[in-house]
Amino acid sequence: MNILDKIIADKRIEVALKKGLIPTTQLEKSVLFDRSTNSLTTALRNSDTGIIAEHKRRSPSKSVINQKSSVQDVATGYEKAGVCGMSVLTDGKYFGGSMDDLLLARASVELPILRKEFIVDEYQLLEAKAYGADVILLIAAVLSREEIKSLSEFAKRLSLDVLLEVHNLEELEKSIMPSLDMLGVNNRNLKTFEVSTDVSKELSTHIPDDFVKVSESGISSIDAIKDLQPYGYKGFLIGENFMKTENPGTSAIEFIKTLKL
Repeated sequence: MNILDKIIADKRIEVALKKGLIPTTQLEKSVLFDRSTNSLTTALRNSDTGIIAEHKRRSPSKSVINQKSSVQDVATGYEKAGVCGMSVLTDGKYFGGSMDDLLLARASVELPILRKEFIVDEYQLLEAKAYGADVILLIAAVLSREEIKSLSEFAKRLSLDVLLEVHNLEELEKSIMPSLDMLGVNNRNLKTFEVSTDVSKELSTHIPDDFVKVSESGISSIDAIKDLQPYGYKGFLIGENFMKTENPGTSAIEFIKTLKL
């Protein structure tokens, strides 16, 4: 069993428990449930930098990344830096995140916010909406084509943008459908944890132009971004590069300033 299978097995148990604690009717009564969402897709299309900056405390591959920075400080720092969107990890067991992180980020900034989570159930989409997310992530490696279709269509009905993540051509080919907004290529091999942006380059020609192309994982330098832009990538998800520093917001400001030169 690889780490992803383990996470998904735990996630199914967690979602079943949550459903028993907080009914969907309660989520739908949230004050944030009816707010107008901000489109990350639109922000990326109109941006010359395309940075999606992440709030991440730890990960299975790196253990502790940053336990000190507060979500509010990170969010406001990212907004000041001019990122296109913010990704907030809400998985507790493996990444040290929570739904409260999403809520605090939402209270701090106007930026489009992606709920970075292992989505296996429509309930999690209602949760995302109730806690102020604008975008949800679907991972092709753990979902069938039918699941991708029903979850993405449900997300669209909630006015949420959909970022679908793939690792290879097989996942990409089973996933392409009109209810997606962005196609993200994860440069990390989930079995070995090795990272190479060659994956993004190889898959770029197979992604139709209707979708915004996003490259994820292993993007820690300006050169990596400039190298991928000619392949049509408009979005770059930066997970650990900012978070591993003392002040993620300041790191993002410096990074984007240099990127624009």
